[in-house]
Amino acid sequence: MTDHTVKAFDEDITRLRGLIGEMGGLAEVAIEEALASLVAGDTKRAEKVVKADKKLDDLESQVDKLAIRVIALRAPMADDLREVIAALKIAGVLERIGDYSKNIAKRVGMIEGRDRFEPLTLLPAMGEVASEMVHDVLTAYAARDPGLAREVIATDDKVDAFYNSIFRNLVSYMVENPATISSAAQLLFVARNLERIGDHATNVAEMVHFAATGVYPPEDDR
Repeated sequence: MTDHTVKAFDEDITRLRGLIGEMGGLAEVAIEEALASLVAGDTKRAEKVVKADKKLDDLESQVDKLAIRVIALRAPMADDLREVIAALKIAGVLERIGDYSKNIAKRVGMIEGRDRFEPLTLLPAMGEVASEMVHDVLTAYAARDPGLAREVIATDDKVDAFYNSIFRNLVSYMVENPATISSAAQLLFVARNLERIGDHATNVAEMVHFAATGVYPPEDDR
């Protein structure tokens, strides 16, 4: 990070990065805990995920206030302005990722006969890829690494492939076993939330690329 004449400016930027890093860590944990509680049918564990989401909301609010203060008091330009705007947008995306994890956790008590659903074995693998995307994009953000950001964007294809496979599997299962439609629909909802987490990680990667280079990644990468 470039040193600035005003030391307080550097401190504000460092604080912004720290808040984003904290939000990212919480978002990763939320994804992992939501899926673990789903597989185990552990509603108490799922409830902890739901309650923990408030911390992400609070951190987003802190990022918003700090970013607005930096813009108002420091009048950042060029790289510095991109840094602040990226942090502001990324915080909003991470908050949404937390919401998707919370939504998954809320479905834990709605799945019946979970041993019958093969996609329940695929969802953790899909979630692991989505969680890795979140982790890697935050690493790219911290390192200002546009190359890693592009790798995250490319990884989204894997999440989409998981979603398509799970969708086909569950639809076929519902047709063959109408009594399972309600539970299968909840699993479809979970898969859709994981797919959206991948999309949001991709959005963050595009912002990281822009903050680091001043341009968005090529369309071929998106």
